[in-house]
Amino acid sequence: MADRRLQVFHAVAKHGSFTRAAEHLFMTQPAVTFQIKQLEEQYNTRLLDRGHGKISLTPAGELVFAYAERILGLSEELESRVAELTDELSGVLNIGTSTTIAAYWLPPLLNSFKRRYPRVVPRVAVGNSQLTEDRVAARELDIGLIEIVTDQPAIERRSAARDELLVICQPGHPLSGASALKAQDLLEHPFITRDPGNAIRELAEEFFEAAGISTTELNITAELGSLATVKHLAAEGMGYAIASGAAIRRDIREGRLAGIPLDPRLYTPLEVITPRDKFRSRLITTFADHACEEFARMAQGGTGIE
Repeated sequence: MADRRLQVFHAVAKHGSFTRAAEHLFMTQPAVTFQIKQLEEQYNTRLLDRGHGKISLTPAGELVFAYAERILGLSEELESRVAELTDELSGVLNIGTSTTIAAYWLPPLLNSFKRRYPRVVPRVAVGNSQLTEDRVAARELDIGLIEIVTDQPAIERRSAARDELLVICQPGHPLSGASALKAQDLLEHPFITRDPGNAIRELAEEFFEAAGISTTELNITAELGSLATVKHLAAEGMGYAIASGAAIRRDIREGRLAGIPLDPRLYTPLEVITPRDKFRSRLITTFADHACEEFARMAQGGTGIE
């Protein structure tokens, strides 16, 4: 186990804030301050410059940070290697996931994984696919579950499955009776879109652009970060949206929404990503394998995603 003071210092330097470091480490801010003070007393030098609401590293702090990265990495590797000898997976797994995957794919995935490996503690961070990808590339997360195909050189990706995207609208909406909808069919209707960085927004924009329709031509009525809000407004008749099939199955079945395929059909990928050159413990590898298997099974209708 690495020195706790190094862990705290590393977190403060990485996040640039005592407050954010405290939140990340589940500590109080005074406890973080105390650990930093102890480390500075040990080396008899100032490691952090504090001023004007910003924190920066001193030359000594830069040196300690570089060694802290190496020490913490080796500590993580040591713990994983020893745990593998016991043949029982355990420990904390830092998982990043997009909002749609978190709401509709992750619960059955975690449930089945925890049944096999009860000593593993998943720590889940939810954001859009782009944010998750960036955090995995920065090695802030062990693994990411996203809906975009990444080409970042710092990331290794595995394509696990795909989920069809559908137009959703209020039953009785002029679009609701169609068997399939082309981009041109949607142009005159109010469009409820997603927030920038959202994978489904990017795919929808590509769908329109492939039909020769610029995003500036779309009749955008709202831009939302919450899928639940998108579904609610579509069900209330504010307009149509484009959403994951897994996210709307129950709503369609219970009559709250109509779901219509696009023409040509549009799919969102389900990708499992890890840092390319990060030490990959058996825990990370096992979860990545499990995620790929479960995504494929769920995409084929092998579980009751609602």
